Amino acid sequence: MDLRAVFFDLDGTLLPMDLDEFLKCYFGSIAGFMARSGADPADFERGLSAGIAAMRDHGLDTTNDQEFWGAFMRYNDGYWSDWVDRFDAYYREVFPEVGRMVSPDPNAARAVRVLAEKGYPLLLTTMPLFPPAAVDERLRWAGLDPALFKRTTCFDNSRSTKPHAAYFVENMLAADVPAEKVLMVGNNTVEDLACCALGSDAFLVTDNLLNPDGFDVASVRNGTLEEFASWVERLPVCSNPAAPIERGAVDPTFTGAALARLDMARREGADA
Repeated sequence: MDLRAVFFDLDGTLLPMDLDEFLKCYFGSIAGFMARSGADPADFERGLSAGIAAMRDHGLDTTNDQEFWGAFMRYNDGYWSDWVDRFDAYYREVFPEVGRMVSPDPNAARAVRVLAEKGYPLLLTTMPLFPPAAVDERLRWAGLDPALFKRTTCFDNSRSTKPHAAYFVENMLAADVPAEKVLMVGNNTVEDLACCALGSDAFLVTDNLLNPDGFDVASVRNGTLEEFASWVERLPVCSNPAAPIERGAVDPTFTGAALARLDMARREGADA
């Protein structure tokens, strides 16, 4: 296996959690904070829901945070800069308390440490709906140092979301690697394994498996996080690591061109 980069999902993969319970706790926490800061609870909830929906499906011309704020501000009065300050305060002061509901699995740190020591560039390809501070905080809940990841997807450096092909293409362009040189590690058969349709290999982590469509798990490499950590210990040293890796947003022109080439290749394959 000639890998040049490893893409990691976070929630349910490196960070063990019941996603529904986490989201329930998170939404209650942020709504309560905003209400205490003077926000109208109903307007805030509508704006937050609209912002999340806007990030999930939009064109490449805007980043996810631009989509979020555009939708959110349609439901909430005040200055955008004041709302940014409120969200920053929440993630700094209150969001860490949400982490009390999760317990790290030491096999996450074990796997990440081994891969880093062997020279594999690591990209945290988590669903990019959060600001950077919230992503780094969740990494710390998992017992991981954010600095170990050469790129971390968040709402201000991403123009798409999983399972869209554009999301994975963006990250491959950021690392300047073809799909077949990437290993995707995740727990969601729809959102994470979408990377495989582009030609990537995958390891499906089954501790907190999400399999909404009844995918045949046995058809891909899979196992617990502990089994994944043992598996990476048997990998060779990375002989050709991806470098340099772009941390910021990728030029949408490049992403669009790459997607067009993929579409053309599919059409030619269908006609053959």
